[in-house]
Amino acid sequence: MKNTKLKRIKLGDLYAIPLPNGKFAFGRRFKDANIAIYNYMGNTFEDKPQQENYQFIVGVYDDVLKSGDWPVVENRPFVNEAEAWPPPACVIDKLTGEHSIYYMGEIKPADIKECEGLEIAAVWEAQHIVDRIMGNNTWHKDLSK
Repeated sequence: MKNTKLKRIKLGDLYAIPLPNGKFAFGRRFKDANIAIYNYMGNTFEDKPQQENYQFIVGVYDDVLKSGDWPVVENRPFVNEAEAWPPPACVIDKLTGEHSIYYMGEIKPADIKECEGLEIAAVWEAQHIVDRIMGNNTWHKDLSK
């Protein structure tokens, strides 16, 4: 299924993500190099989710999407530009420990309470996304530390 020709990435592209259990997860490309991973898992790459229900949204390296390992099965355009933006994410400065919220291309100062429940801003490799889908939570970091 791997295509050696690099693909162009488009907003709304729906990627089929092969899983170790033989099923397929699906991810939809958002702005800011993010991918929304659907709650739904299919038995084939044609067995696509019918609703826009996501389990998580994270940053993903472009080479993951361009590699052809995760084929594009269709494009699902966004209703408007605002819908194409991922939700706010928490940024934690590694040196100072200060928190910020990143949203729609802007960073604003925040405290730890404001970051509770938000995804930590990061860019993920393919294997880490697959691990998370499969329930391996070694990627998780406690915000209170």
